[in-house]
Amino acid sequence: MKIWLDCSNSPHPLLFGPVVRELETRGHEVAVTVRDHAQTVELARERWPAAEVVDGRRVSWRRAATPAELATRVVALRRWARRARPDVALSHNSYAQIAAARTARVPAVTAMDYEHQPANHLAFRLASRILLPAILPAETVERQGAHVAKVRRYDGLKEELYLADFAPDPEVVQRLDVPRREVLVVARTGATRAAYHGYEDRLFMDALSRLGTRPDVTVVVLARHPEHRRELEQLGVPNLLLPTGAVDARSLVRAADAFVGAGGTMTREAALLGTPTLSVFGGATAAVDAWLEERGLLRRLRAAADVDAIGPRTAPPTPLEELAARGEGLVAVFAEETLAAARG
Repeated sequence: MKIWLDCSNSPHPLLFGPVVRELETRGHEVAVTVRDHAQTVELARERWPAAEVVDGRRVSWRRAATPAELATRVVALRRWARRARPDVALSHNSYAQIAAARTARVPAVTAMDYEHQPANHLAFRLASRILLPAILPAETVERQGAHVAKVRRYDGLKEELYLADFAPDPEVVQRLDVPRREVLVVARTGATRAAYHGYEDRLFMDALSRLGTRPDVTVVVLARHPEHRRELEQLGVPNLLLPTGAVDARSLVRAADAFVGAGGTMTREAALLGTPTLSVFGGATAAVDAWLEERGLLRRLRAAADVDAIGPRTAPPTPLEELAARGEGLVAVFAEETLAAARG
């Protein structure tokens, strides 16, 4: 069977890496297409050198794609699908892939974990099968088109998928040439080009300005886009480090004393890894984030001064065997549901 995976955002190569390995172990072929967005191409080709960049016309790289731009990628992906003839499409709400698959008569499986994403209305209605965390509110996603008949619920968070076989790199801090200071903080900028991002990340920048002037702190900021790098460089803060290119973020976050996130996926990843995690996400609170807060794994940063409490970590990371036990079951669920959708 031929499975078509589309990676439209930076977390997707990590997310689907274990699922692809599972599908290939079962004897299936996986073909990968990639949207040229943030670090997606680089991360995808680290795992799948033959991954094809299939993109539409872009007018601006500073905001979410317009409907016209999305439509051009739908056309490009439909052309690819008709040539490649996959049996099933798989993505994490790649709207262009789902629409292209529908027009090419290919069943589409999508996963999603943010119930406030406005484009869910498109993806859920066009998809053949929808994979959702059990904790997402049923009434909300059903209004968006996620009808019970095509929804499959799983226990846990999607980030646990790719923590199942995580092997930390003990040299990641040295490889990045991080200055030796008492406290290491990793930060991730927000998804400012996403459709759901309609707010300013001023609190995040203020928090980094405050942290970056502490003589005992080094802040490694993983910027999504060039405009983020420019804004961070303009802060003129001495202790900010901005790596160029993709890094082993999981290993870096696991080694850190704290994580400050303006986005979603990497923030949840940090919380699951057991790193003290502060969220500066300014959008509507996701059910998955509320679930982490209830368990004491995630805290909301309300004011820039809240980062003054960050110090050397006092608890070890989550044991690797615990991460593996939780993730292996999710990998099997994603693989089995993808194949079931292909069979009809």
